[in-house]
Formats: sequence, C-alpha cells, structure tokens
Amino acid sequence: MTVSTVVSGEVEARGKYTTVDSEGRCPYRLVLEHVTSRWGVLVLMELQERPYRFSELRRAIDGVSEKMLTQTLQTLERDGMVHRDAKPVIPPRVDYSLTDLGREAAAQVSALAGWTKDRMPDVARARKAYDEARAEKTRAS
Repeated sequence: MTVSTVVSGEVEARGKYTTVDSEGRCPYRLVLEHVTSRWGVLVLMELQERPYRFSELRRAIDGVSEKMLTQTLQTLERDGMVHRDAKPVIPPRVDYSLTDLGREAAAQVSALAGWTKDRMPDVARARKAYDEARAEKTRAS
C-alpha cells in the first residue's frame, strides 16, 4: 500500500483512510500475514476437515513446534478465525475448530494452494529457464 499521509492514527491510501496500529501498519496487512504465514495456512487448511485437539493438530502438521503451533492458534483465535473450546474435564480437553470467518479464510488459502499445485509444472519450467539463463550469464562473464 502506498501511504501518502498519516493523520491521527489513520493512513490516507488511494483516497481512503485506514486505521493503523502503533507502528504505522495497516491492520488488514497483519491479518493477511497471519492467514498466509507458514503455519497459519497449514492450520487453516487442516482445520477445514474437522475440529482437532492440540496434539492431533501438531501431528497432522509436519514440522511445527509446540511453541509455533500455540502462537499460531492464539493469533488466529484473536483474529476470530479459530475457536478454542476448553472442556472442564480431567485431564483437560481443548478442541480447535474454524469459525465462519476462519472457514472463509481457509477456502481462500486452499484455492491458492490448489492453484500452486496445478501450476507447479509451469513454475518448474520458469525456474529451469531462469537458472539456465543465469548460468549462461555467469559463463559469459
């Protein structure tokens, strides 16, 4: 986003005013970062299937640490995308599921993931062409 003016916690961008946080960042950009983060995407996509307990979700998302999963779930819960259901039983049981907002976000990132999978051959060709052109420039210099 191009910022032209900051006035009283608002940014004028493309003729519209948007509230900014204390560091001058637009809130929608923060939500976009949360949804499209490495673990945010995977959490949203996994929770599309069904509610998960924390340990189940951690096993389902290969490579995520307990700390990162906790932070991601808390962030997405704060943004209104994940519902945390703590049941008062012993031992404690906590289930995570998507809210309506989370289901919308998950559908969007799933569409992007599907596009990425479908277009991978094109990406591979582009990478190969790029690498070959770079190698040719290196040999020529």
